[in-house]
Amino acid sequence: MKEFFEPMLFLSTPDHPNTMGTLAVLKEAVDGEILRDVVENLRLRFPYFYVQAVVRENDVFPEPNALPMTVRNTWAPIKLNSEKSNYHLAAWKYEGNRMAFEISHSLTDGAGVLPYVKSALYLYLSRKTGQTFDPAGFRLPGDIIPESETGNPFADLNTDAAEKPLYTKETVKDFYRLNKGIENDARLFCIKLSEAQLMQYCRDFDGSPNAFLAVILARTIRRYDPASEKTVSATVAIDHKAILGNHDNYRLFANVVELDFPKGRDLDDLMKSCTIARGQVILQAQPENSLWAMKQRKALYARLDQVPLDVKTGMMAQAAGATRWSFSISYANSRTFGPLDPYIEELYLLAHPDVMDVGCEITCINHNFFLAFIQSFSSEVYLNMFLEELKSIGITYEVMRKEPLRLCGMEAYNR
Repeated sequence: MKEFFEPMLFLSTPDHPNTMGTLAVLKEAVDGEILRDVVENLRLRFPYFYVQAVVRENDVFPEPNALPMTVRNTWAPIKLNSEKSNYHLAAWKYEGNRMAFEISHSLTDGAGVLPYVKSALYLYLSRKTGQTFDPAGFRLPGDIIPESETGNPFADLNTDAAEKPLYTKETVKDFYRLNKGIENDARLFCIKLSEAQLMQYCRDFDGSPNAFLAVILARTIRRYDPASEKTVSATVAIDHKAILGNHDNYRLFANVVELDFPKGRDLDDLMKSCTIARGQVILQAQPENSLWAMKQRKALYARLDQVPLDVKTGMMAQAAGATRWSFSISYANSRTFGPLDPYIEELYLLAHPDVMDVGCEITCINHNFFLAFIQSFSSEVYLNMFLEELKSIGITYEVMRKEPLRLCGMEAYNR
């Protein structure tokens, strides 16, 4: 039986691939040969990303994969865990001056991916520019890999003794849907905002970037469909590892806290709305909530261990494909890549919008916020109204690109 902290690889299926990615736009065209060398060199420092999926003991396990991780000169997606990805659960691609890393979200999360991408850019730009950069803060080949990065992230905590927290939030059942479930045409819109301007609004209106944007997205829905009486349901991503004191471990322990915006709540008062949203986040993102979540996860692992793999995979795929919120927001801690910043134009995190109709992934670098506005449908009406809402409160923006969401898929675990 797996330990409760080991990856649930069966969360990624062909129907619901559960993949994520990081997109970096550089100031110069990407050299594919240098990138290939860098990706292979990083195997020594990040062995846990160079794995294949092996079915045994009624589960799917990550095991070392000696084949090269693929680096392709095309933006077209491939399937991970397939011959085209050399059976890796991750792959790189590049086109022009942008490069992207894509990986099974069941293996890791944004907090796990960013150090790897940061190190890849360090090695790549060192070779490409001939510059010698300060290595402080980068995980590089030759380092000793700490136990905190690869071991049990909760080894020093008594999760079994956790008690149900004082504050929990009931999930809204009948929430507002932007996509009525009839369209499957995911789109990506890359948006640039000024860090100074958005943070000034957060200071003025008692918000944080994620709470503030949640309020703006909810206000947009009310303008988009003013006759609807349904509650707007939203989530803000959290990281149980970080809440409980571990900022190093690569494993997926991201989860969400839930926000609600009922029809009767006046969203015109930005300060009041942001204060309520931020308060809901703070109340749910407490160590006692994370300890309780880990106790529940242990119990889930024990139950799933008794279920055949095909049944288990089907159960989890059904859950992964069920839309549960109107929109979701994630804000990754990426404010600087240190000496590499002058060479990076844009930075985005990407994820499939399986459990929400709209996702807003927030990153920050070079004094700008970058929003990956991801939706499961093709119409741009809601996006344009969101941009108008930003403009109406004095926030300037620049739409950098609009395109289909081309994340890797996932092949079935049958090797």
